[in-house]
Amino acid sequence: MLVEGALHIQKDDYWGNRSILGQIAVGEMFGEAYVAPESGVLLNDVVAIEDSTVMFFDVKRIITTCPTACRFHLMVVQNMFFAISEKNRKLVQKLGHMSKRSTREKLISYLSEQAKKQNSASFTIPFNRQQLADFLSVDRSAMSNELCKMRDDGLLEFDKNKFKLL
Repeated sequence: MLVEGALHIQKDDYWGNRSILGQIAVGEMFGEAYVAPESGVLLNDVVAIEDSTVMFFDVKRIITTCPTACRFHLMVVQNMFFAISEKNRKLVQKLGHMSKRSTREKLISYLSEQAKKQNSASFTIPFNRQQLADFLSVDRSAMSNELCKMRDDGLLEFDKNKFKLL
């Protein structure tokens, strides 16, 4: 679990092309896919994008019911289940963005979700341009060109990672 800072879950291919699979914020878990026995080696890298502190848990102790079946233990298991469920929901959302055919459609999908999530047409995203391109699996310069076209078409305004949908 991330206690402070920010992390990216990412994958670099043989040629150095990076895909950002997700961002981990304070209070979120990561690595839960590797809890199961024989889950194998890590398929992705976890990279601190700022100074970070991580807390490690002995998951076997969490998923094994204690002899007294205490309420606290049940709450920890429930919270872990809910956190895994939320992570799955975020992956499904990302898959929705990734399934779009064009860079513009991917941008519209992602930026629309951020506006809804932040309940405002003006919002800040947690990525710089290169990170956003890596997250959406698009070329950064092509994405920047598309953002400029979208701005010129009157769809949005932006400054670095601040956006306003029009």
